[in-house]
Amino acid sequence: MQQTVKLQPAQAYQAPRFTVYQHRQIDKIEQLDKLPEHLRFEMKVVANVFPFRVNNFVIEELIDWHKVPNDPVFQLTFPQRGMLDDESYEQMAALLKRSHTAEEVFQLATQIRHRLNPHPAGQMEKNVPEYGGERVEGIQHKYKETVLFFPSQGQYCHSYCTFCFRWAQFVGKATRFNNNDEDLLHNYLAEHKEVTDLLMTGGDPMVMRTVKLRKYLEALTEPRFDHIKTIRIGTKSLTFWPFRYVTDPDAKELLALLAELVNAGKHVSIMAHVNHKQELRTDITKEAIRLIRKTGAQIRTQAPLLNNINVDSQMWSDMWKEQTQMGMIPYYMFIERDTGAKRYFELPLYRTWEIFRDAYKNVSGVSRTVRGPSMSAGPGKVEISGVAQIHGEKVFVLRFIQARNPDWVQQPFFAQYDEKATWLNDLKPAFGEEKFFWEDEYNAM
Repeated sequence: MQQTVKLQPAQAYQAPRFTVYQHRQIDKIEQLDKLPEHLRFEMKVVANVFPFRVNNFVIEELIDWHKVPNDPVFQLTFPQRGMLDDESYEQMAALLKRSHTAEEVFQLATQIRHRLNPHPAGQMEKNVPEYGGERVEGIQHKYKETVLFFPSQGQYCHSYCTFCFRWAQFVGKATRFNNNDEDLLHNYLAEHKEVTDLLMTGGDPMVMRTVKLRKYLEALTEPRFDHIKTIRIGTKSLTFWPFRYVTDPDAKELLALLAELVNAGKHVSIMAHVNHKQELRTDITKEAIRLIRKTGAQIRTQAPLLNNINVDSQMWSDMWKEQTQMGMIPYYMFIERDTGAKRYFELPLYRTWEIFRDAYKNVSGVSRTVRGPSMSAGPGKVEISGVAQIHGEKVFVLRFIQARNPDWVQQPFFAQYDEKATWLNDLKPAFGEEKFFWEDEYNAM
């Protein structure tokens, strides 16, 4: 039975027309006119390598232009000089300063992108399953119980985040990973009874019209999908375009679809990416949260820890408290992945643990649903549980929150303490061990 969702009058929220600016339109953003010319040129250089897209709501409501360039949402959406190494930057800057063609820019950008590990953690080599004897583009099945689906219509976002680990989805057709065959998705899920969770991801599935989203999700209410218990939708729209749930032409239909799935017995979870508490300050976002919760769906929040954006532990604890108060569930603090512009956003692993610990100790139990700091690495989600002295050796204490082999989960293991390490691949086993307990099996996969 479909639940009726009552909306407030749309005009009460003064929805603006949705306007986006991409890399060739940086000069059209009026707020940038006050910045020094060299900063504007630097942004143009970097935007020719990394995808740039920002909308008018983010520009007008979320960025504090008095604090630019240090404003966290500005850093989150506008390309920064430090995102490129010196050699790559100088190559692109020199090209843009002389007479050039669009094809020359594209070719150089492609060369630079190939050096930036565009598809980390075995996403293309180890995560893509086969169905009917053929590799299934648009589906990833890394963990036994969870399938990720990349709907073709959702392979962009309302605005792009500068740190995005899926940046390669947005820079050319050759690098996109997606599928628009709902029958293939449904047949794959029907055959794999071990799967309990479907994650719709992208890009951002919430850029899709509801009629498109429905064709993937509505069938999951059928008895053949009783094993699918949870439907997750990864999205940044809650803070970057909350009108999606309130005033967009099909907002009512979207909320009704969520309610329909909940009423059919599915656990529906909106996986909201919220990188800074500044994103939560608008009334329209608070209204979107209220309307989503009214459908029976949950909202879980997650974000990576990012240098130059959100390294303040007090901000994290304040954000988790506010999210809890608003009815959302703090879920993950991630570590910036080893891809793209990581050089600008990454932190030493010991610092990620210190910031997480300092934030975690300042919230009550109801906000301690959050997990981290976690690396979504090739073998699984590896949590830094702490730094300890064991038999006179300083070590990182690690464990798998999730793993390619479920038997690895919750098994503690130890790495030599290294102040320079920023990712799992930088770590070496402690106590004289030659390799971590999971390495041989992972390498054989």
